[in-house]
Amino acid sequence: MKQCAPIIIIPNFVVFEGGDGSGTSTQLAMIQHRFDTSAKTANAPLPVLYTTFEPTHGPVGHLLRSALRGDHPLGQDTLALLFAADRNEHVYATGGILDRCGRGELVISDRYVLSSLVYQGIACGGDLPEGLNAHFPAPEVLFFFDIDPEIARKRMETRQVKEIYEYLDFQIKVREAYKALLPRYGDQGVRVEIIDASQPPEAVAETVWRGLEKMPIMAVGGTDGSRDAAGRSEV
Repeated sequence: MKQCAPIIIIPNFVVFEGGDGSGTSTQLAMIQHRFDTSAKTANAPLPVLYTTFEPTHGPVGHLLRSALRGDHPLGQDTLALLFAADRNEHVYATGGILDRCGRGELVISDRYVLSSLVYQGIACGGDLPEGLNAHFPAPEVLFFFDIDPEIARKRMETRQVKEIYEYLDFQIKVREAYKALLPRYGDQGVRVEIIDASQPPEAVAETVWRGLEKMPIMAVGGTDGSRDAAGRSEV
């Protein structure tokens, strides 16, 4: 994310980041459940929540998931290119991140640009993922779920399918890379929240909720779409 110009931040956009086994997917599901439950009981309206993830369920995302499982081995440079292509659709397609945030929805994504800078940065070197992702807009808030890779490994022992990056030596590098890259976001206006992901899921969820409550969209229950998000860019 070495950029000449300041990054563009998308209001109402939140990203969950962390190594494998850090619990990002669990927390995404818990936030969705809390919104669904609170919508029935809250006195003040909540914004519309849209939860999503990368790789996406789009055609490029399906190919990526297959490659990550090892079904169709691809070169690391190819994976970096595919992640960027999948992200371009994720952000800019009709009904994508930019569209939804611009009309006043709260969008939370499990993984985004930083995952590519970390994972593909380790696997194929930093130059290619840095270049491919330099112009994607950034989230308003970034939650980093920090966990000792050894604890995460134990969590993943019951998984039936192990992905190509889910081994301890690689995950140790992943944690180090995240910590090295996070300051870039804070320095450019993204609110970065570092969470101890070794806590029980319920405790982590409460910390995430408190972080979300600080967002302007949570105070007003959504917007009318008048807050401009960001301009389009191409991969």
